[in-house]
Amino acid sequence: MNGPTVLSARRPLAVNPWLVAWAVALGLVVVVSLIGKDTLPWAFKFPRQWVIPLSVWISDFTKWLLNDFDLGLFTFKELTRSIAWVIEQPYWLVRSLLSTGFLQGRGSDAVLVFPRLSWVAVIFIITMMGYYAKDWKLALLVGVCFLYLAVFGQWDSAMATLSSIIIAVPFGVMGGLLLGIAGFRSPRLELIIRPILDLMQTVPVFAYLVPILILFGFGPVSAMIATIIYALPPMVRITMLGLRQVPSEITEFGSMAGCSPLQLLWKVQIPAAKTTLMVGVNQVVMMSLNMVIIASMIGAGGLGFDVLSALRRLKIGEGVEAGFAITLLAIALDRLSQAYAHRPPPMHGAARQGFIRRNPNLVLAVFIIAVTWMVGTVMTSMQTFPEAWQITTGAFWGDLVRAININYFDQLDSFKNFLLLNLMIPFKRFLLGLPWVTVVGLVGLAGWQLGGWRLSLLTGSLALFIAIVGLWPKSMVTVYLCGISVLIACLIGIPIGVAASRNDRLHRIVQAIIDTLQTLPSFVYLMPVVMLFRVGDFSAMLAVIAYALVPAIRYTDHGLRQVPAHLIEAARATGCTRRQILWKVQMPLALPEIMLGVNQTIMMALSMLVITALVGTRDLGQEVYIALTKADTGRGLVAGVCVAFIAIISDRLISAWSNRRKAELGLE
Repeated sequence: MNGPTVLSARRPLAVNPWLVAWAVALGLVVVVSLIGKDTLPWAFKFPRQWVIPLSVWISDFTKWLLNDFDLGLFTFKELTRSIAWVIEQPYWLVRSLLSTGFLQGRGSDAVLVFPRLSWVAVIFIITMMGYYAKDWKLALLVGVCFLYLAVFGQWDSAMATLSSIIIAVPFGVMGGLLLGIAGFRSPRLELIIRPILDLMQTVPVFAYLVPILILFGFGPVSAMIATIIYALPPMVRITMLGLRQVPSEITEFGSMAGCSPLQLLWKVQIPAAKTTLMVGVNQVVMMSLNMVIIASMIGAGGLGFDVLSALRRLKIGEGVEAGFAITLLAIALDRLSQAYAHRPPPMHGAARQGFIRRNPNLVLAVFIIAVTWMVGTVMTSMQTFPEAWQITTGAFWGDLVRAININYFDQLDSFKNFLLLNLMIPFKRFLLGLPWVTVVGLVGLAGWQLGGWRLSLLTGSLALFIAIVGLWPKSMVTVYLCGISVLIACLIGIPIGVAASRNDRLHRIVQAIIDTLQTLPSFVYLMPVVMLFRVGDFSAMLAVIAYALVPAIRYTDHGLRQVPAHLIEAARATGCTRRQILWKVQMPLALPEIMLGVNQTIMMALSMLVITALVGTRDLGQEVYIALTKADTGRGLVAGVCVAFIAIISDRLISAWSNRRKAELGLE
């Protein structure tokens, strides 16, 4: 009886090698920190003589490209201006039609030759589009959204913004479609495209503006080019995904019918992937609208300029109205594009009908335009919404913020100081005090554990790049602000997601709220926090939390609802309570999905942090913003790439953990 007992007593204890590795690594961090900056100064501050002047090289290359590079028949500058001219022609046509009218001459000497579309005609046409795409409910929704623009005095700015969207979206869709097709047909090209798309989606949009401003000049065309580049990646990814999801039977049937590769692509595969491709179109529309405020910094005008101007003058009422106008415009275009994506194809017999019977809506739209134009020549209220009919809530929002400041200033200031002194400043000092060399090592070790040597090499190299270009301190400030904001956003968002997953009525309410939050322009979040808490890290943190909250809620709700029903029934059959089912069944199984939500929260927080540079932060976002104001291409791009590398490190580590956890749970 004692034999087995003795043997089991002598069996060596299993030691997790990763636990040992992390203990050693953390011990090294403590040792290096205790040795201090006097003994190992290079470990705490990257030596200046080791810094690679990459930003200077990029700036010099840009100047050479623009001023000295000659392609023979024309210079590079002439090429960029020609591209701008090609985009400018349809833009001015659409803007004249919707916003300014057709003018002869420029500036104060311009003479109106032909008026723009009246507000009545535009609202009627957009309402007809909603009815044609789906039903009267959608028609009413989009009609009310556009009516708001007129009633609240946002019509002129909204039409300028809509003009940019109408031109930028087709360029973004076609460019993304062609690149996606190329990546789908060439796996080698896809390997090249994917990391470029990762960079395009993680580099802050401010960083796009600097080279585009230098190459294409100041104005709305440069803003549209920046918008096209920013909105392109989702279309590329969704095109490749949609074409891969076309059933092989459909492709084989097309080949058997004698289709050439080109015919097979355009007449079989792309029509079969239409629903998925329209999701990409929807994403291009939404991302283009997200870009309008930032694009206004280089001459886009429109609603984005109104929001930015209100932020600079701290006119919260004007900013809220303009921001809400962007939101309603986004909702209307989002619902329309989704409805067109799911609209059934026309009946086969329609092609044999006459033009009027085939296109009654188009004929009616032309009729309405003609009637409103003729009536507008004698009745100006038909052409332009009268100022006397306009209403505003600007004073209300301004008075509300002023009342909060007067009555609750002490409480708000105490709350701000408590978090600053007890959480934010200590965490910031901790990160800035860490030796950079040990942080690079820890990032590499995490990559090794979660994804092997390739992931370790990737994450370690990206972290080392940040030190080599001399931006380590500002990167740590970025990590500090992002980390605290994401932590608080998750502490708020995950419980809301859990509650929404357990109550259908609450789920519908929460979905409506977060859908609205997701369409609000990022600058809108800055105005109330600046009015209440002034500028600084605390205001930036609150704005980032509000902006990045949505993924934490959405992914938690979705993850818990995706847990297989039979597992919940099995737990219920064994006598588990609702709380036990949540914590012992649903949460463990939904954790990989929740972590993907945390990952998206980090991505959104980083994108917002660049914008919060406007309220006084001292991170990489400020570096990008300063580069924009000084037109320093290299400085802006290097800082933007550092933000992208922080995002990529986070994304790869969390995705690797999530995939491994799903495999362990048998979910893949």
